[in-house]
Amino acid sequence: MFMALGALTGLAVAIAVVWTLTEESARGLGQRFGDVAGLLDVALSALRACVGTDSLDPEPDNLAHALLATLASVTGALVPAVLLGIVLVKLFALRPFVWRRRASISPGRTADFPVAEGQDPEDAVIAVRFYNHFDNLSVVDLRARAHLRYLERSPYGDSRVVYKKWLQVLDEKGERADERAWLAVERGAPFTVWIPVDAPLAALPLGHIQGKDLLDAEGVKLLVRLTARTVGLGTEVADEHWFDVSATSDDFELGRFVPLRADPDTDVWTWEGWAHFDDLLPDDDGDGDGDGDGDGDNDPDDQTRR
Repeated sequence: MFMALGALTGLAVAIAVVWTLTEESARGLGQRFGDVAGLLDVALSALRACVGTDSLDPEPDNLAHALLATLASVTGALVPAVLLGIVLVKLFALRPFVWRRRASISPGRTADFPVAEGQDPEDAVIAVRFYNHFDNLSVVDLRARAHLRYLERSPYGDSRVVYKKWLQVLDEKGERADERAWLAVERGAPFTVWIPVDAPLAALPLGHIQGKDLLDAEGVKLLVRLTARTVGLGTEVADEHWFDVSATSDDFELGRFVPLRADPDTDVWTWEGWAHFDDLLPDDDGDGDGDGDGDGDNDPDDQTRR
């Protein structure tokens, strides 16, 4: 709003200056521009015209004045509609989700469910975390999808082509699926999208994911997109977050994220762990599970004792 008001004020001043230059008057330019009160009056009249509450009165047979008055009137007709549109877009463009700053990568055995049959527990998984920060907005039917975007040279020429790969995620049973779904999204409770890498990972950056070799790819980014519906408003909300996979990016980190200690008897914002939502668990034993006991099982009781 301040930017719009500033732009309209600048336009009004410009109209006032040109209006004064082109007016038919016996006074010289020095006298016209020396009349600060008169110049200010023209500028304020132009500003009122630009917001649609007044109109400029051009001199007879003065084409420049007629054009300036038309410009101010057209601006005054459009500005209210544009500003109303901006307000409505801001009002209804809900973004209820707050994302964890980085995606964490840890062995598959550190996920929140048992390793599925046939999966290597040492294969890495990417954990993307988020939560609904609105206290008065209920969100249901949440769905999360993951995509990989990268550039490679076309096999039919030297041009670079943008490719997109739909990545599988882990569902509530720890099995691979095209999307992760939640029936309801509790206020403030964090949610995690687990994305299997299908290979162990000892160091960043990611070299390949789900069978795709990334070593020769450029501009590699991971996209996690959320869609859901709001209770009461009945509108659909959508959000997405991009993670840069390049070697110079800090969007990924190795380790297991700090979990929250859920307590149904207390308010979600008082749960233990919020102060370290963007941190990793200490991994003193180097086994990658963050519980520090060296057994590699990511036992929550071990984390509690720490």
